Amino acid sequence: MAEQNMDELLAKAQVLIEALPYIQRFNRKIIVVKYGGSAMVDEKLKKQVIQDVTLLKLVGFKPIIVHGGGKEISRWVSKVGMEPVFVNGLRKTDEATMEIAEMVLNKVNKSLVKLVQELGVLSVGISGKDGGLLKVKKKLSGGEDIGFVGEITEVNPKILYDLLEKDFLPIVCPIGMDDAYNTYNINADDAACAIARAVEAEKLAFLTDIEGVYKDPDDKDTLISELTITEARELIGEGFIGGGMLPKLNNCIDAIENGVSRVHILDGRIAHCLLLEIFTNKGIGTAILGDQEDRFYNE
Repeated sequence: MAEQNMDELLAKAQVLIEALPYIQRFNRKIIVVKYGGSAMVDEKLKKQVIQDVTLLKLVGFKPIIVHGGGKEISRWVSKVGMEPVFVNGLRKTDEATMEIAEMVLNKVNKSLVKLVQELGVLSVGISGKDGGLLKVKKKLSGGEDIGFVGEITEVNPKILYDLLEKDFLPIVCPIGMDDAYNTYNINADDAACAIARAVEAEKLAFLTDIEGVYKDPDDKDTLISELTITEARELIGEGFIGGGMLPKLNNCIDAIENGVSRVHILDGRIAHCLLLEIFTNKGIGTAILGDQEDRFYNE
């Protein structure tokens, strides 16, 4: 029994040693985590994600969480007797729906602040309205007006830099204002990408309900661990990428072309997926990197 315990302890030590070069490389670097999907609905997964981000903070990273809340917004819209309406996959947001969306997103935001602070790390929840963080214009869907849905035109990251400098963990909900100070809902993926570009994040991590990028979506053995933006464009051009992955991968390419070093697409349904992807040699999702970046995972 003593020998078995020693083996377990040595295995734990090996995990820490494997993580060391990653901790050294990314110490004091900004990482943006787009938090969404099942990991926002399942309470156990939610706590594990927050544990991951808090650990990143405590070992020297500078994390920023950008969260969605689409499922919760739909639940509350239905709860008050309204029917959610989608146009080309985008929620049609009239004035009443916008009011519900902002209420729900702020509620989600403060619940995440609470979880972080329960782990001993100070956090501040903000929306894109605070400090002029996210300026938007009306977004159209195929030329159709879909209400108060915003397309980001400008990011002012000063409030984020100020919070990071004071050692807070910022948590951002995707609400912004236009030039006339009207409030708009923003796609959380778009908000995370825009913020990551503005702060020149070392990493941008998407927590999703998929395992990563596949060469063949029907063959689970074709998961791609690392992908350059040239390779990503080839996959798109050859028709391998479709559905919800297409805009996400285009967002990844855009982020890397605008200063983000690496983008990770992770399955948020896997416990501690962030730690497994960032601190292990193989990782578990897909990392997208610039053409000049060195491959970082080793077989």
